[in-house]
Parts: sequence; C-alpha cells; structure tokens
Amino acid sequence: MDMNSKNALVINTGSSSVKFAIMNPENGEVFLSGIAEALNLPEASISWKFEGEEKQKASIPNSNHEHAISYLVKEVLNTKQELLNSIVACGHRVVHGGEFYSEPTLITDEVKANIEKCIPFAPLHNPSHLLGFQAAFASFPNIPQVAVFDTAFHQTMPPIAYRFAIPEEYYKEGGIRRYGAHGTSHMYLTSEAARLLGKDVNEVNLITCHLGGGASISAIKNGKCIDTSMGLTPLDGLVMGTRSGEIDASVIFFLCERMGKSVQEVETILNKKSGLLALSGISSDMRPICEGWLNGDENCTLALEMFSYRLAKFIGSYIVAVGKVDAIVFSGGIGENCYEARLLTAKYLEEGLGVKIDEAVNKDALAYKGFTGGPISTEDSRYKLLVVPTNEELVIARSAFKFVK
Repeated sequence: MDMNSKNALVINTGSSSVKFAIMNPENGEVFLSGIAEALNLPEASISWKFEGEEKQKASIPNSNHEHAISYLVKEVLNTKQELLNSIVACGHRVVHGGEFYSEPTLITDEVKANIEKCIPFAPLHNPSHLLGFQAAFASFPNIPQVAVFDTAFHQTMPPIAYRFAIPEEYYKEGGIRRYGAHGTSHMYLTSEAARLLGKDVNEVNLITCHLGGGASISAIKNGKCIDTSMGLTPLDGLVMGTRSGEIDASVIFFLCERMGKSVQEVETILNKKSGLLALSGISSDMRPICEGWLNGDENCTLALEMFSYRLAKFIGSYIVAVGKVDAIVFSGGIGENCYEARLLTAKYLEEGLGVKIDEAVNKDALAYKGFTGGPISTEDSRYKLLVVPTNEELVIARSAFKFVK
C-alpha cells in the first residue's frame, strides 16, 4: 500500500448485514472488502479479504451492527495499523432520502431525523442505515461520515415523470411520488459510459439498465436523470428476482377481496414471492433459469423471455423520453454476466428500432471473466450497446472524500 494514500471506508448496512470496503477514492484500488451477516443471530459471522491475501472468516455470535464494525476495527484491522490509520472518511449507502437530498450529505442529527422520516418508503433499509451510522460513529468518531442516497440521482426528474396521476393531496401530504433507486449505480454508469464514448458527462444521452436481483432502468439526458422505472418503492418497474415489477393495481384488490389475503400478505407476495422466482418455479437467480432456458424448460423460458421483453419495452419507451440516444448500457449482476438476457433484449429491439448485437462479442463480454466494459453492438446498429460493470462503492468513496478537509 502507498504510505501516503488516504482512503475511504464504505459501509452498506442491511437489516441483518454490514458490507464494508476500504478503498482509494482516486484510483479505485480496494485494500479490504467483506461482509458481516446473520447479525443478531447465533450464527452471525464476518468474512473479509485483504488485497492479495486469502479470504478469512470468523464467528461473531449474536453480534449487532455496532459489534460487527467494532470487530472489524479491533480484530480485523488490528494487524493493519497503516491501513486503519489511512481511513480519512466514511461513506454510507442510504436507500431512501425522499425529496430531502439530491446529493451526498454530511451526517448530522437533522440528516438522521430526515432519514427516519423516510422509513415508510424503505422500511427494511432505512432503520438499518441509522444503526450503521451509530456503529461507524462509535468506531470512527473523528472522520467525516457521509450519507450517499440511492434516490439522490433521480431528483432531477421533472414532475411529468415523478408524479402519479392521483389527487395532489396524496403527493403534498403523503409524499407519494416516484423516487427511484439504484441512483448511485446509474450515476456511475453515466460517467463511465461518457468516458467510453469520449463525451462530456453533461452532454451524454443514455438509457442505463441496472439489472440484478433488483433491477431498474433510467433515462439520462445531458447527464441527468429524467425518468426511472422504480417508483415510490423498489417494487415498481422491471421484472426482478422476487419482485413483480409493474402490475395492475387492481391485482391487489383481487388478492385481498376475492382470495382473502391481508395487505401484509399481498406485500410479501409481490416483494418476495413474485418475479423470476414465481415465473421459473425454481429460483430468483438468473443462472439456473438460463440453464433451464437452454435445456428447453418451459417455465424458465417464460421467466427469461418475460424479463427481456419487459426490459425491451422500457428501453423503447425511454428512447421517447431521451430523444437522441448515445448508448444503451447494461450493468448489474445480470446485465454484466447474463449474455442470454442481453441477446434476447436486443432481439426484441432489432426489427422496430434497428438494434443489432454482435453475438460473439456479447457472449464473451462477461464481468466474471474479467471484461471491464465496452460495446457489444455491431457497427451498423442504430443504437450502441455497452456493457459497463458498475462500481457503487467507488462513487460512495469519492463522495465521502469530498468532505475531507
């Protein structure tokens, strides 16, 4: 490690986990990465990997978020004092900042209070973030602690994109509108695609597709988000691992009134029992679904084709929003590694929109094989297709670093 390097700690807290990384915000070099999981349970554990070393794991029974981060500092980093001392800022991923925040923000009591107000929009995530803040302040009281919001990048959407066609009182009094998610990823994809295209980020026009267990698509005009597929919560939009994506609201009424489901049961069905899992009948993971598709499994074929068809429809509609599109960008675990989904999506777009994919290049453009980003379309394709591995941690690290004096 460079003796003079100054690094950022990146923390991503879930309801029962803490993901962490220590990295150089300037060049993206990662010195440590890991996760504490199954927190507050007897089987709680923490695993980590230092740069150039083997992965390690330890049991931390019944540890909470604060205990996990304390273990990271006192046990994992105790033999790496140089690395520990190099941390000059801490960046926290925060899922929902409502209309309060459009950029990264130094964490204060007011910021915590506003994040708490947004808990109804992200009930599983925002409470965990507050626990993460508390744990990080306890272990790192003297460095800037910065919140980086998934919703912030989407705050540039105009009302025609973020408002719902419901009475205005529900927007003004209840904050019911489209907020979006994955904004940190979409922001990174915008800047990285602009670099690959040789364009100024403030002049680039894109359709960015973050495709993983959660999936969203954004329309980018002159480097700013003007529309996105996730709505009040991450349930809206594309077909996802266990989420239904866009659905007729009347389905909820039918499930409650005609099938005797409670509102809580319907919420569980649409968030945790739908999507690829429901369609394929075997998994929310795209990898076994693609295997089933290749082997002619009917349910897996439906799952993969519906995922790709819905994505293609959104891309087509976002061409309307953006106008002149410089590139369509694929990213996320599926977007970076599932060539089958990219192929089918491109095929749905070929006849009507002139999209042409280079099938050989597409098949080799896999992040897990070391692909670092580039085009997968043919020279005569009307729209350029790019695969860009996302790096949300780097965005968070750089955002936190801006607050270092």
